Amino acid sequence: MSLTLTAELEQFVKDEVKKGAYASSSEYVRDLVRERYLREKADAERWKALDAALDRGIADVEAGRVMDIDEAFRRLRAALSEAK
Repeated sequence: MSLTLTAELEQFVKDEVKKGAYASSSEYVRDLVRERYLREKADAERWKALDAALDRGIADVEAGRVMDIDEAFRRLRAALSEAK
């Protein structure tokens, strides 16, 4: 794989390597790509968990497992008061 950068970005990478945190430009770019990959992977997992939670909520509504909003807030306030 080859990579083409603008002169400004290339100088930025060289400066980062000169600071000593990376042995080479390739190492620096690999680290950036790895960080992005891990962030994208974590985001995908969060979206998957959110979708699953929404599916469970929809199933609860369809099964009639719901309560009035005022009752829900009353219970929540009571639980928070007990937690103090």
